[in-house]
Amino acid sequence: FAMMGKIMETTSNVGRRLSQMAKLMPDAVAVVEPTAHYDAQGRRRYRHVTFRQLDDDSDRIARGLNVLGVKPGVRLALLVRPGIDFVSLAFALYKSGAVMILIDPGMGRRSLIGCLEAAEPEGFVAIPMAQAVRRLLGSRFPKARFNVTVGRPWPFFGGGVTLEQLRDPTFAAANHPIPGDDVSPDDPAAIIFTTGSTGPPKGVLFSHRNFAAQVDQIREFYDIRAGEIDMPCFPMFGLFNCAMGSTAVIPDMNPSRPARVDPKKIIEAADDWKVTQAFGSPAVWDRVGRYCETHGVRLPTIRRVLSAGAPIPVEVLRRMKACIHADGDVHTPYGATEALPVASNSAVEVLGETAAQTKLGAGVCVGRRFSGVQWKVIRIVDGPIRSIEDIEELSPGEIGELIVQGPQVTRAYVTRVESNALAKIADGTAIWHRMGDSGYLDQQDRFWFCGRVAHRVLTSDGPLYPVRCEAIFNQHPAIRRSALVGVGPARRQCPVIIVEPHRGRMPRGEKQREAFLEELRRLGAANPLTAGISRFLLHPGFPVDIRHNAKIFREKLAVWASRRL
Repeated sequence: FAMMGKIMETTSNVGRRLSQMAKLMPDAVAVVEPTAHYDAQGRRRYRHVTFRQLDDDSDRIARGLNVLGVKPGVRLALLVRPGIDFVSLAFALYKSGAVMILIDPGMGRRSLIGCLEAAEPEGFVAIPMAQAVRRLLGSRFPKARFNVTVGRPWPFFGGGVTLEQLRDPTFAAANHPIPGDDVSPDDPAAIIFTTGSTGPPKGVLFSHRNFAAQVDQIREFYDIRAGEIDMPCFPMFGLFNCAMGSTAVIPDMNPSRPARVDPKKIIEAADDWKVTQAFGSPAVWDRVGRYCETHGVRLPTIRRVLSAGAPIPVEVLRRMKACIHADGDVHTPYGATEALPVASNSAVEVLGETAAQTKLGAGVCVGRRFSGVQWKVIRIVDGPIRSIEDIEELSPGEIGELIVQGPQVTRAYVTRVESNALAKIADGTAIWHRMGDSGYLDQQDRFWFCGRVAHRVLTSDGPLYPVRCEAIFNQHPAIRRSALVGVGPARRQCPVIIVEPHRGRMPRGEKQREAFLEELRRLGAANPLTAGISRFLLHPGFPVDIRHNAKIFREKLAVWASRRL
């Protein structure tokens, strides 16, 4: 394991980490994907490739891209479904030195096309449908000349060469050079878009150094060993697996719709391949945990569950902890597209200690920082901070904005570049990223999240932080979730709590409604954090993000509340 870490440090191009794993464990299974077929006993059939096969395949594709004219720095949009081809193509793009553009289709068609246009791709490596859209909207992608169709091209919508042509040994000679081997750690590797949950999606520029640091930090923090078997319910984590020597078992699900996942298919893959680790969003583990609890199902081989992308409810932690290996744990890595990973907590610590404080309004403890991360909590500033010399660092217990710095922290946006002034702080040649999260550090150097900075409510009596206040009302047995919003001008906002009852618990009639609201008023008045809140509204179903189905769109609720009031 130690030797593997030293070998990894010698590679500048993150794509070559796959090559190193292929040398260390050539015949081990690298990627598994489900087929639509079952055998006579009703067992799912799978396709799989070894590390050597995956490395050879991605080398062939990288050489083919170079013959096509792709040079280091060329931007290529990758729009391919999760599976072996996705992983092989991603490593081929890394190896070629191309800059991979990754966008989650779950953000919606209009946002997806807008993000692609802003990224100015010089080509598309994509399924036939995406190539057809590119052709139909050709004026929005004038630079797209290096196009590869993954699958059979649609008639009248040719997409350049096909993936199978690139793989053909006659397309590029086996000794053809791969220019990406000469990239430096700070050369660009990818553009990945933020979710857009608190503003328009922004394209984040990742260097090879950023990706390498992510792999190293995740492997070190969770003690992930080569030979483990992971089930990544988010495609990018499948790439981390291959760079760490873990088998990636791709589940049968739409990663853009985690809240609709079929838990039986997740359990099927975990059982078939004796999965030891699984990565997904809280929406996935909510459905899996509920199914396991209801049907008495256990996942005895899984020792490590990672949940990221949105806050995970305590009951989801409890259910998942109960159904995996007795010595296993559920971990909650914290970060953002621009900086990941930053910190991590575990079900053992949350259930045993911090959840009780969260219920009292202390915020959500996201845990301890990764070793490569530096962090500070600073006085909140609603505007740019040009230099680290301009910050006011706060003491433990004081609520402010979290800023982070480290090798996995990205340095800039390449779309909506005006956001760089608001999100980045210069520190000599280093860059600190403003997480946009409010909270505080405790005496153990753990960060307690109190809500997005943009979501704090600025009243005449001072700021109110959503996560702290909402926790008080979420204790009501009829409430599924609540949202604190402000109505009126800044510094004089009226705080409003909007609640979404559990299904079947919405009050019927004016009498029930008034009784329910009176219960909320008494609940709020009993806690100093919420004693000043007197306005309450009921909502049938909160607007939430598409990707994780968990992030509440408080901006939309604030507009809704202002109209109601």
